[in-house]
Amino acid sequence: MRIVHVVQSLGLGGQERLVLHLSRELVRRGHEVSIISLTPGGSLRADFAAARVRVVSLSRREGFDPILPTRLAAELALLRPDVVHTHNPSPMLYAVPIARGLGVHAIVHTKHGANIYGTRSLSAARVVARLVTSFVACSEGTAVTARSKELVPSRLLRVIPNGIPLGDFDPARPKRTATRRELGVPDDAFVVGTVGRLAPEKDQALLLSAVWPLLGPRLHLVVVGDGPERAALERATGDMAPFVHILGVRADIPELLSTFDVFALTSKTEGLPLVIPEALAAGLPVVATAVGGVADIVPPTVGILCRSGDRQALEAAFRRLHRDAAERDAMGAAAVQYARERFSIETMTDRYLELYARTRN
Repeated sequence: MRIVHVVQSLGLGGQERLVLHLSRELVRRGHEVSIISLTPGGSLRADFAAARVRVVSLSRREGFDPILPTRLAAELALLRPDVVHTHNPSPMLYAVPIARGLGVHAIVHTKHGANIYGTRSLSAARVVARLVTSFVACSEGTAVTARSKELVPSRLLRVIPNGIPLGDFDPARPKRTATRRELGVPDDAFVVGTVGRLAPEKDQALLLSAVWPLLGPRLHLVVVGDGPERAALERATGDMAPFVHILGVRADIPELLSTFDVFALTSKTEGLPLVIPEALAAGLPVVATAVGGVADIVPPTVGILCRSGDRQALEAAFRRLHRDAAERDAMGAAAVQYARERFSIETMTDRYLELYARTRN
């Protein structure tokens, strides 16, 4: 099959990494895969090219871009796709009507998170969603939102949990000591770590406030990611700056996860964050806020869930896992097994290929 993914960017976000994993597996199985990014550049561009995925980058302007549809239509016409697969709102709004106009029967859209719409864009999304052949949510919580927000009919909606290349994540953590040395983290320190865009909805400020009473030479916080909240987060570290490591965007996520003792995610809203399956596959207990699809994938055997915004509960969870190495180790071992059973990229790809074939027919 000729499959074309349409995405907003080729940055290092979870959604983009998911599309990269899926594309690699599709190519490995003999399919012809292309990706169209609505914006140029991006850290993952070379990774897609190395995976033998054809990369097309456009230059979308801020707001509605009246020129973009013409360019996007020309690229899609050249690629002659059997399947057009869009990811999140802007790609859906632009690409789905064009694909329908070009006579593409299999038009799949994946909703990766809650998505924030203005009144006008929400109305447009509801209209365009009716042109999609199959609508995919990455979690049950995201499916509920798709029904209520985009008004997607249940007959068009499927839940396909995110998958990851499990072999990339080694719970034995062979590079733990070397990577900690690079970060300036003592080998005997307890590390709470997180990965994600530094944005208001991710609420890393809540994470910092929850670990604040525990920070010191024996407990460090590692934050991987960049975004509009980075400067404020760096200022907030104050006197605790020696024990807080804000790394910016990094490509070596498996190695960085190996330096953590607990993975934390304190978001206000989520779909099914790719980084939680990655953390579980790396053998890490998870402490997270029970938002979106997070509650679907963190049972009590592998982590601790707290209400969104509950700083005291988060602090208590970190204290508990810091003090109880036996519980931490048991959760880590259960996490590895759980990830292997639930989150393989092969299973996710099987389900998407079944969906592609069904929608083509």
